[in-house]
Amino acid sequence: MTFQEFNFKKALQQSIDDAGFKEPSPIQADAIPVVLNGKDMVGQAHTGTGKTAAFGLPVLNLMKETNGVQALVIVPTRELAMQVSDELYRFGKYLKVNTATVYGGQSYSRQLKMVDNAGIVVATPGRLIDLLKGGKINIKPSFVVLDEADEMLDMGFLDDIKEIFTFLPEERQTLLFSATMPPAIKNLAKRILKEPEFITVTKSEVTNSKIKQTFYVVDEYERDDALIRLYDYKNPTKSIIFCRTKKEVDRLSTYLISQGYTAKGLHGDMEQRQREEVIRAFKSNKLEILIATDVAARGLDVNDVSHVFNYHLPFDSESYVHRIGRTGRAGKDGSAVSIVTPHEFRMLQKINKNVGGKLEPKVVPNIKSVKEKKVNTLLEKIKEQKTNDAVFEIIEELKEEFDISTIAYKLASMLANDTYVKGSNYIGKSENDITRLFDRLKEGRDDDRGGRGRGRGGYRGGRGGGRGGNRNGGGNRSGGGHRGGRGGNRNGGGNRGRRD
Repeated sequence: MTFQEFNFKKALQQSIDDAGFKEPSPIQADAIPVVLNGKDMVGQAHTGTGKTAAFGLPVLNLMKETNGVQALVIVPTRELAMQVSDELYRFGKYLKVNTATVYGGQSYSRQLKMVDNAGIVVATPGRLIDLLKGGKINIKPSFVVLDEADEMLDMGFLDDIKEIFTFLPEERQTLLFSATMPPAIKNLAKRILKEPEFITVTKSEVTNSKIKQTFYVVDEYERDDALIRLYDYKNPTKSIIFCRTKKEVDRLSTYLISQGYTAKGLHGDMEQRQREEVIRAFKSNKLEILIATDVAARGLDVNDVSHVFNYHLPFDSESYVHRIGRTGRAGKDGSAVSIVTPHEFRMLQKINKNVGGKLEPKVVPNIKSVKEKKVNTLLEKIKEQKTNDAVFEIIEELKEEFDISTIAYKLASMLANDTYVKGSNYIGKSENDITRLFDRLKEGRDDDRGGRGRGRGGYRGGRGGGRGGNRNGGGNRSGGGHRGGRGGNRNGGGNRGRRD
């Protein structure tokens, strides 16, 4: 089956083709016809199965060419809100559908302005209920999507969700997605949906068993040093580094080139000709490192990638699965390496749970360990190196100026350049540090809501201290959404201590 068989609007099909989508995933194949037929739906599927397209594509196809908010998508976290909003904007760009992202810690005026010009609103429960109860917005969406419902239940948002639906019109099409179906979610479904279709998609294996998945815990300022150290130690033959933003791709590619690596970036602002040149160089082994955003790497088909590096964790498990799927192809072994900070531990735990607990914690190797590995690799190469007559001629010529010991020392000095290790001796957290971080999570101190401290307390991360959420010394102040795709994420500032 292909996406062409759904008979989407021409403008929507164009965006699907641009994204490189060919065949729908199981949840997409089952859910899209139900949504197109105007039915309410409950979709049970794990993250990583393509749920955003499963509801986003048919909703966009059904939306009318009128002003005002026609679709509302409710998600548990600000990170997922940004991710879903980006995805929906890409799908709807030729339909000229604007997307607004609404979550806590942002200027009300900016978000309200975005909502006024949006056809789709992607919102977290806390900020959305604040806007509705305060009378700041009065939206009447024809389509309402509740995504990651069980996650919202875990974060204590169930009462907010129930209250939100009291502000929404009775005549609507409602879609609910959840990885699990605890009794509270089943009861919620009965309350907000009308004669829904039930779709269940299970996957026995979320990620390729041939991909070894590891993560290294570092402080934010150590990311670059950790990446270089891991490259020195793992010595990839061909690798992809994933970044969240185009700006990060450009900065990191410049930095790696300055360190002597053959690296190039790949992102959406590049011209098609430049993009094709980079991909061609990567496929032909003229380029050892490709640095890319999730969007730019979609549709990239290269079978001999030995390593995938997550410079930052993606915002959701689905993107993680897509990223690491670039290695371990065609029956080969692969390696997926993630660099994380303590602030990202909650997302790490969520990803680990969704992929079946396969991510293994590791400590960044020190200089001695890397040097030993480099020397051993070099010794193996020397042992395997065959000699020929031309070599003897060179040695004889050298012996006219140097004795054999001096020749050996000089050649060894030349080889020693290959075993030099840059950076500080110790980078990142120790095994004991990582164990303590896991213990803190078990004690319930981590609260990704960054808010009022309700339900699960707060993780005392970084310099900001405090138990009421992620203050983490400056935190995120990410922007109010997408106005035709351009108005989006403004990063900087600090988390204002409100829940999403």
